[in-house]
Amino acid sequence: MLDLPLAPRPLADLAGVTVSFGDRTALAGVDVSIAVGTVTVITGPNGAGKSTLLEVLGGTRPMSAGIRAVRGAVAFVPQRAAIPDGLPVSVRDVVRVGAWGRLGLWRRADAVSRELVERSMERLEIRALAREPFSSLSGGQQQRALLAQGLARDADLLLLDEPTTGLDASSARRIRAVLREESARGVAVVCVSHDPAVIGDADCTIPLLDGRVREAP
Repeated sequence: MLDLPLAPRPLADLAGVTVSFGDRTALAGVDVSIAVGTVTVITGPNGAGKSTLLEVLGGTRPMSAGIRAVRGAVAFVPQRAAIPDGLPVSVRDVVRVGAWGRLGLWRRADAVSRELVERSMERLEIRALAREPFSSLSGGQQQRALLAQGLARDADLLLLDEPTTGLDASSARRIRAVLREESARGVAVVCVSHDPAVIGDADCTIPLLDGRVREAP
């Protein structure tokens, strides 16, 4: 008898998830399973519920109904930083925030966390900018710093909202490469994207339309 390869085990499951905002339903009975070591891209037109689904997976969006089960630590990488331009924070400061999620806010960084911060910046090719003000960076450099922050969390589930939108080609390529590297080491990567290159790199897609997962044609 042939030994068939085992399917990757699920890291996150959503069952019958519904999210409503007043009279508007953003998600309606959505079932999703996210496997370890895969890149999953949530696709669909504007208003389809993509960001809401990502927020539910991250545990930041309350559900009106349904079940959420996530087995591991979560890191959420936003599309843009919510950091005021006048705030005097360096690139290294921004990346260190990811390590706080790993340790807890009031614990001092250990050697492992410091190494994660430095290694994350190196992987995103921004280590030379570590002391620069975050606000002085280009859009592509800022997005790489935010992804480095997510990597410093050392999470099991990495969530990203439009990680390559509006970026230069070099930054977009580096981000796509890092997402593939993360999945290869067992992280479950989920992102919202309209980028054909990101979608083409994915192991699977979740196509949404009007808050529901579309059936394959």
